[in-house]
Amino acid sequence: METERARRPAAGPAGGADTCDTNEGRGLCPVLAAVGVIGTEWRLAIVHRLLEGPQRFSEILKSNARLNAKTLSATLKFLEGQGVVQRTVVSTRPFSVVYSLTEMGLGLAPAARELRAWGERWLLPRQGHAARASAVARRPPAIEGELPRIVLAEPETHRAR
Repeated sequence: METERARRPAAGPAGGADTCDTNEGRGLCPVLAAVGVIGTEWRLAIVHRLLEGPQRFSEILKSNARLNAKTLSATLKFLEGQGVVQRTVVSTRPFSVVYSLTEMGLGLAPAARELRAWGERWLLPRQGHAARASAVARRPPAIEGELPRIVLAEPETHRAR
């Protein structure tokens, strides 16, 4: 008969206990917690954009054509609440708001850069291949034996006098 200990996976690479084992109430897995903070498409994209330096709302909004103001506003509020992004109101007329990364947000820089490098290495070549394949598929099929249709100019039957 198999024991409970034999069924468990081996300890993580550090040799310590696996902190992601939530079955026994040991707490929240750090990987799941991190994904909960930056786990959506726009959250990490905004963090990656803010790695370039402080940005105004409109600058972030213009950085991606698929991003809309409502999504950006909600995402920035969430990231601010999590302590990743800092919102600073600049007292000029008219006032402006600048977003920047906190120390916690700057800690995501290595992860964001690695994900970008991974995407460039593995996903961009796939997209290029898929785009070429779809371009070939969109060509009109050639029907054997059929000649292209030639439209001749209509004969002038009504001449202006």
